[in-house]
Amino acid sequence: MVFSSHIFLYYFLPIALLLYYISPVRWRQLVVALLSYVFYGWANPWFVVLMLFSTTVDYICGLLISGKWKLRAFASDPPAGEGQPSARQRKFALVTSIVVNLSLLGFFKYLGFAQTNLNYLLELLGRPAVDLYTVVLPVGISFYTFQSMSYSIDLYRGDAKPARDFLDFAAYVSLFPQLVAGPIVRYQDLADQLRWRSHTVDKFARGVLFFAFGMAKKVLLANPMGAVADAAFGAGHLVWYDAWVGVAAYAFQIYFDFSGYSDMAIGLGLMLGFEFKRNFDLPYLSRDITEFWRRWHISLSSWLRDYLYIPLGGNRVSPKRTYANLAIVMLLGGLWHGAQWTFVIWGAIHGSLLALERWRGKKPIYAGLPGPLPALLTFVVVLITWVFFRAETFGAATGYLGSMFGLSQPSSASALMEPLLYQPQYLIVMAACVLVHLLRLDTWDLAQEVKPSKMAWASAAILASAAILFTQSYNPFLYFRF
Repeated sequence: MVFSSHIFLYYFLPIALLLYYISPVRWRQLVVALLSYVFYGWANPWFVVLMLFSTTVDYICGLLISGKWKLRAFASDPPAGEGQPSARQRKFALVTSIVVNLSLLGFFKYLGFAQTNLNYLLELLGRPAVDLYTVVLPVGISFYTFQSMSYSIDLYRGDAKPARDFLDFAAYVSLFPQLVAGPIVRYQDLADQLRWRSHTVDKFARGVLFFAFGMAKKVLLANPMGAVADAAFGAGHLVWYDAWVGVAAYAFQIYFDFSGYSDMAIGLGLMLGFEFKRNFDLPYLSRDITEFWRRWHISLSSWLRDYLYIPLGGNRVSPKRTYANLAIVMLLGGLWHGAQWTFVIWGAIHGSLLALERWRGKKPIYAGLPGPLPALLTFVVVLITWVFFRAETFGAATGYLGSMFGLSQPSSASALMEPLLYQPQYLIVMAACVLVHLLRLDTWDLAQEVKPSKMAWASAAILASAAILFTQSYNPFLYFRF
């Protein structure tokens, strides 16, 4: 189930809000968890079993780390500290949590990738290929395994307190507003809200603003840009300017698609009394790649920083080791997005650029240019990297880059692109995407204060989005496949 669907807008959301608010306060946690499991299991109920397994493992590991449960095998060990179990029990529980979650993610997301690469190596060696096994990728597994695993890590570090009970932890992991595509929420950020949270008219109204503007981003901006991007990337070799228009359309599609989803998730959270942190901050205004990663998918960037980059040594080690850490983190960040070499290359390019800027004192080569030029050039660099993110294969990516820089002969089909790419409605939408950035019209800022004028705009946005949903056949959520 996706937010921008009739089943969610007209059935699930009204019923969910009604059930939540008519329930006694002591039952609301249970209502949230049950609604979340219905939401997640709508397409495939078996996915709920997998999520429950991950939730149960990490809850038990949390009990072991905090000392609420003690294993006989470690009973004779000295305690790690006052009121804590032994160091061996704590490490055992932490390793179990990490191994189980990464194993789930590895099996369901990367088995096919591993099989394909193994067969490629066997072919080079003249050996017979292995049979390929198809595994269905559970929606949102990349997000909820990271969330669930971070709970165990934070408990081990002393950065979080253990969950009050299993229901609290299950509600945290399964919370439907941000379950299948983020933002990645850490337990310590919601711990107090799981125990008690306020419900006010102002908070609910802010939630409506977030949801309405997020829906408008998704339906009115991202979807039309996606149609342009799909046409361009599916056309073979293009005239250079058509190729640049196509990748710019994809840049706007992925930004407004994902930031729109995050806005809707934040809005739904507010309607239920939860407050999530900001996940996007107009990243295409960044003046360098380092700033871009402070503004893009902030919850993932901070997760990779705190649970991978800093444990590797961060920037507290030698400069060469720091550059290597940046490269490793971004390589794994690329692989997290998808089981394709194109994602790995995308991550490698960003890691190399971050290392280069670190070497230059956190500045790009063009840092000294005046006015908006650094931001413009950073956007161009990001566009080039998006080619690898969007292309299905390495060959398709290099071919598209060849078109962008006039290094390949346009195919005969490219002549048909202009009437499609430059339709008036697409040009208007692309101009609107540019204006949103230039005017700094970010949902996070717009929804901080509720005014009648904003509610009027939000009403118009949600009505227009709902009306267009009846006519749009193209309505993907890009990050569902990550």
